[in-house]
Amino acid sequence: MSKQEQKEILLKIEDLKQYFPVGKKSFFGKGEQLYVRANDGVTVNIYKGETLGLVGESGCGKSTLGRSILQLYEQTDGRTMYYGTNIYEVNPKYVKENIKNYPENKKKFIAAESEKNKKIDEIEKISDETEKLKAIESLKDVEKKARHLFYDIIELAGAMVLVKDDEKVSKLLMEEFNLNCELTKIKNSVKPVIANGEPTKELSADQINKIAELEKKLERNKADMDQLLGTVKDNPNFEAYSAEKGIGVNLANLEDTEMREIRDQLQLIFQDPYSSLNPRLTVGQIISEGLNAHPKFKNMENKQDYILKIMEDCGLAPYFIHRYPHQFSGGQRQRIGIARSVALQPEFIVCDEAVSALDVSIQSQIINLLLDLKEKDNLTYLFISHDLSVIKYISDRVAVMYLGNIVELADTGELYSHPMHPYTEALLAAIPTTDSDNRKEIQILEGDIPSPIRPPKGCKFHTRCKYADEICNTVTPVLEEKRPGHFVACHHHLNEE
Repeated sequence: MSKQEQKEILLKIEDLKQYFPVGKKSFFGKGEQLYVRANDGVTVNIYKGETLGLVGESGCGKSTLGRSILQLYEQTDGRTMYYGTNIYEVNPKYVKENIKNYPENKKKFIAAESEKNKKIDEIEKISDETEKLKAIESLKDVEKKARHLFYDIIELAGAMVLVKDDEKVSKLLMEEFNLNCELTKIKNSVKPVIANGEPTKELSADQINKIAELEKKLERNKADMDQLLGTVKDNPNFEAYSAEKGIGVNLANLEDTEMREIRDQLQLIFQDPYSSLNPRLTVGQIISEGLNAHPKFKNMENKQDYILKIMEDCGLAPYFIHRYPHQFSGGQRQRIGIARSVALQPEFIVCDEAVSALDVSIQSQIINLLLDLKEKDNLTYLFISHDLSVIKYISDRVAVMYLGNIVELADTGELYSHPMHPYTEALLAAIPTTDSDNRKEIQILEGDIPSPIRPPKGCKFHTRCKYADEICNTVTPVLEEKRPGHFVACHHHLNEE
């Protein structure tokens, strides 16, 4: 089992696309509808408790990716699975639709899988290597369709997908889902009380009886499922499919009201500490906005004491609580923005260029604050920056983005010591140093980033790459693992040894 497989996945992002339309078609529908392809098929896992650094030149789609993950922008395509909560707590409509349409979705998956296998057989017969790579590239859309249909059914059904009686499976899955949703709703509705100085939940007699009744029904449902699973346990895919059953939430399919229920768990620290704070509100009001809006904190007792504690954790003096944003420096404003985010006790925070507008001395203070909060509250960060020195200090893993795609992904030490993509190599070579013993000539990456409206064919970096050849101009490289835990999308992949 690899190091990555041992970690617990918090966010599983697959084929995420974020396209923004440019202009409009003519009244008669003539002309091509153009799009800015800000994110063009991003696939990455973010593990619980880690800091994933995201680096790249300005305009490559870093901030858009962060906001798309949080669904501040409605993503154009792809899946964003979040495992910090479960479908029973959110009770999303899309899950009910998937269960209801389970028999039909399974047929679509079988058809897509058949089409994929047919294309794979055709590709194996191609002898020319370049033509084969082009055919493999054309296979991507078919594979993606089959993969998404597979996950739509496998995450709900697990090994039940092997059972032939689709109608019966659908009925049992719907019963399981409804019972779990009702059980979770009752448990979450109980208000905590203080006993021996600790918050605890006290259930009423009616609630205890209702929970017992629901748990008995779930046991009968499980027995019926186990009976069906017993008929397919000898299938070679049984164990693998059983492991795929999960109760994570696909953020891309949530409605606005459903997304609002888990907004407290997914927060954002904005890049600009000046424009991101309401000048008409005091520090206390800014931090309490989210607390007042979310049901989890709406009826909290001693709310001001809680706000003062959050301010203290973020390095803000208590007397700041009645001051306004214009009375603070840039570093202090960024601390207020951080306090606003962590006050909701999130699982995941997108730090969008959180220190780029600050002086170097203030940057180190804010970075150390983020690291302290991460350790204290077991937070997970997506840390977006164009500063490779900052990324190296704070990140556990680093993803390098170019023109809407991740071109390299590895542990921080591995990426900085063995860059395998020419773009990463160029970025690292451009880092200035004050070390006189290891002083090197700074290499400037020449050329401009191509238009994200009409990106180059093949490898998007080939127009600026000194290693580019014919295959780079025509075939798009796939992000593949070339060293343990080290992924790169390049036909040449440097430093592979």
